[in-house]
Amino acid sequence: MPPFVLLETTASVPSNSPIVAVVDILFPVGLALLHVFIGRLDAIEKILPRYRWLSLGAGVSIAYVFLDILPELSHAQTEVDRSGIFLVEYLEKHVYVLALVGLALFYGLEVLAVKSRRENISEGQGDDTDPGVFWVHIGAFAIYNGLIGELLSNTETRGMVETIILCVALALHFLANDASLRNHHKKTYDRLGRWILAAALMLGWVLGRAFDLNEAIVAAIWAFVAGGILLNTLKEELPSDRQTCFRAFAIGMAAYGTILLLV
Repeated sequence: MPPFVLLETTASVPSNSPIVAVVDILFPVGLALLHVFIGRLDAIEKILPRYRWLSLGAGVSIAYVFLDILPELSHAQTEVDRSGIFLVEYLEKHVYVLALVGLALFYGLEVLAVKSRRENISEGQGDDTDPGVFWVHIGAFAIYNGLIGELLSNTETRGMVETIILCVALALHFLANDASLRNHHKKTYDRLGRWILAAALMLGWVLGRAFDLNEAIVAAIWAFVAGGILLNTLKEELPSDRQTCFRAFAIGMAAYGTILLLV
């Protein structure tokens, strides 16, 4: 079984089911379309203000991190321990270090983007990042999205209901990531960034369907990605200097946490 398979179950729809085949591609396509069109959906702001759905997404993501990602890191460590690959063996007992590296990397990218914006503002060049910073930032998130696309390529292993639950968390997480990236890169993100992230997600899904990676390698990769998910959750989905809604946060955390514990 692939490592870092979140919300795994023994009661799943047969892998040869036509329903699974359709649903399997609908999930990555839906999340990719979310990247492409979320910036155009102004109606969402009228129904639910931005700060409320960010806080709702924060609650869901925190539940997702603490009830699913962190337990799965220990599962990933088991896969690394069993590996016969030299480089992976060298990382024995260090899966959590890989997660820490992932967290530090995405924190560094955030600091880089903020610094670039501040310098451009002070020089009167607008409130966005330099082109080089944009490509570094979007490139890292493209890899991030590609690996999530690979995760979504295992619907038949995980089960349809569990994949739906996972995609709800990912959709809310992507909404927050999208808002942050658009805030940093402005029109460049709308012109290029959202399309790159959508394409990366689909490419990751296609590669995940086409190739079976060694389980220990995938476990190590996902430990690294877990650190990025943790940072992006804490950075953007728990606003500190902006208007927040603890009620929405608590509802999201309690509801999604309950679902995770019951499934």
